Amino acid sequence: MQAENKFSAENPIKTVRSLYIHIPFCAKKCIYCAFFSAPPSENQIEQYCQCLLIELEMVAETLKPQTIFIGGGTPSLLNTEQWKKLLKGLERLNLLGAEEFTIECNPATVSDYKARLWLDYGVNRISIGVQSFDDDILKLLGRIHNKQTALNTYETFRKTGFENINIDLIFGAPGQTLDLWQKTIQEAFSLQTEHLSCYELTPEEDTEYFKSLNSGNNTVDEELVSAMYDELVEKAYENGLFRYEVSNFARDKSNVDNGIPSFACKHNVNYWRGKWYYGAGASASGFKDGIRTRNVSNTELYCQLLKSGKSPVEEIDKIPPLSRAGEIAAFGLRMDVGWGYAEFLNATGFDLRTHWQKEMVRLIGLGYAVGDEKSFRLTPIGLRFADWAGELFIR
Repeated sequence: MQAENKFSAENPIKTVRSLYIHIPFCAKKCIYCAFFSAPPSENQIEQYCQCLLIELEMVAETLKPQTIFIGGGTPSLLNTEQWKKLLKGLERLNLLGAEEFTIECNPATVSDYKARLWLDYGVNRISIGVQSFDDDILKLLGRIHNKQTALNTYETFRKTGFENINIDLIFGAPGQTLDLWQKTIQEAFSLQTEHLSCYELTPEEDTEYFKSLNSGNNTVDEELVSAMYDELVEKAYENGLFRYEVSNFARDKSNVDNGIPSFACKHNVNYWRGKWYYGAGASASGFKDGIRTRNVSNTELYCQLLKSGKSPVEEIDKIPPLSRAGEIAAFGLRMDVGWGYAEFLNATGFDLRTHWQKEMVRLIGLGYAVGDEKSFRLTPIGLRFADWAGELFIR
C-alpha cells in the first residue's frame, strides 16, 4: 500500500520545527572526532557568529523552532559577550522560545555567568561532553579536562537551575577495562542526570584513533565492548534510566507508556522520526520537502559567501521519496519502539510491510526483530546490530 507522499503535508505552511546551529571551534581535537572543527582565534569566532546570524536571517521566516540544538565543536568555548550577541540575534529573529533548547558544552569551558546567561535566554537542556570519569582515559582520548572539572561543571549547571542535563560517555577506549567502565557509569548514575548518551569508540576515517588501529598500535576487543554495553543497559534500568535509542537513556516523570521517556532528547527524536530540520553554520546539513542541503565545510569560505550576500549551501540533493523513506525506516529502527505501521505511513507515505517485507522477515527469522499487526521493532539483540539492520532498508 502507498499513500500520497507526506513530506509536504507534514508542514503545510512550510515551516521547519528543528534548528541545529554548528559552532566548529575546539580548543583541541580529540583522537576520535571526525566532525568538522578547527582551533579558533578571537577574530574568527566574532566573524563566524556574525555570519551565523546573517544565514539565519535569510531563512528565519521559514523557521519556527520547537527544538534548538547548538553543537560542535565546542559551543561553550565562546565567551559571554559572544554568547550575548548570538542569543540577542536569535531573539531579534524571533527564533527563541523553543520547547527544548540544548547547548553542548565541555567541562572547563563554563562559568556561572555563562550558565546564567543561557538560562535567561531560554536554554533548558545542557549536554556535557564528559566521556569518562577516569583521568587516564580522558588523557588518552585527548580531552582537556579531568574528572573533578567534569563534576564541578555539572554542579555549576545544577546550582544555576538547570533541570535537564545530559552526560556523554564513551566506552571501548584502549586500556579501558570493564571495571573502569563500571566505575564511570556508576559515577554518572550517582549524579542523577536526566539523560545519558553512551557511544562505543569507533574508528572514523581521518582521525588519530583510526590511524592508530590501522597501524596495529591498538586493537578492539569485541567481547569486552559487548560486555560493557550489556552492563550499561542493565545498570541504567536499575538506576531509573530507560533506553529509548541504541545509545541514549533518559528518565521519565511517570511510567514510560509510549516507549519514549519524557526526558528524551526531542531534537534527536525528530531526526529519527524523519522530521524536517535546518542546519546553520559551516558543514551543517538540513532537510526539507525532499531536499537535503549541506553548507561548505570551511569557516573562512562560509563567512566570505555570507558577507557577499550568497548562500553558504554547497550541496543540494533531491532525495527520491522511497529513498528517503528507507533512511527514515533505518533511523527509526534504532529506537526501542521501532515503527508503528500507521506512524511510518503518515511520516513517509509508504507502507513498511509492502516495500520492506523481505527485510522484515529476515530480521525476524534471525531473532533480531519482532512484529505484530500494528508495529515492527528490533529486539534487544537486534539493537546491537542496528546499523547493519538499518542498511537493509536503504533504497
